[in-house]
Amino acid sequence: MRVGELSKRSGVPVPTIKYYLREGLLPAGVLTSPNQAHYDDGHLRRLRLVRALVDVGGLSIAAVREVLTAVDTNEESMHHKLGAVQEAISQPATGELDPIAVKDVQAFFDRHGEFEFFGVDESNVTGMLVSALSAARSVGHDHFPELLDSYMEAMRIVARADLEYIARRTSSDDIIEAMVIGTLIGDAVLKAVRRVAHAEVSREAMDTD
Repeated sequence: MRVGELSKRSGVPVPTIKYYLREGLLPAGVLTSPNQAHYDDGHLRRLRLVRALVDVGGLSIAAVREVLTAVDTNEESMHHKLGAVQEAISQPATGELDPIAVKDVQAFFDRHGEFEFFGVDESNVTGMLVSALSAARSVGHDHFPELLDSYMEAMRIVARADLEYIARRTSSDDIIEAMVIGTLIGDAVLKAVRRVAHAEVSREAMDTD
């Protein structure tokens, strides 16, 4: 396909495609003349992944380049590639980590076995959890970590559903693009569904009229 068709099928404007080509986020097409190049389905898959990382994940061009390097590393398993992308799309903690919250998170990890990606003081994902527990403590909810095991049990069900969703894809780019969309859009969906569940359970537990 030519760049115009690639744009039409991907929904990405031609100038943006050309920018991604210049930045090395999209491999060059096959030249058919000095001013014409053809692109294939591999370019379409990569373009959708880049768009997901930039538009949904909010990553910078430099961060996208790092993610794509990890994706294209043959030595890494898909499991490790997905972990690297999860780290990239997770917001890092700011400031010093609350030592009490760090201890709570470490105890949580110890109860559930080794978490190879999530070193307590070096992972964006872990930093998000530590920051959340620290925020709970700051407003007087010191016992919030008691919910972690129940949350983990529920999130394993969610994670299995996520993996079943992305496993329908056949290429690495499609799997990772689905994971980015599924994680970030899924976060918003989970918030809404959780509130629906709160209403249902609250009616059962607290509506005594």
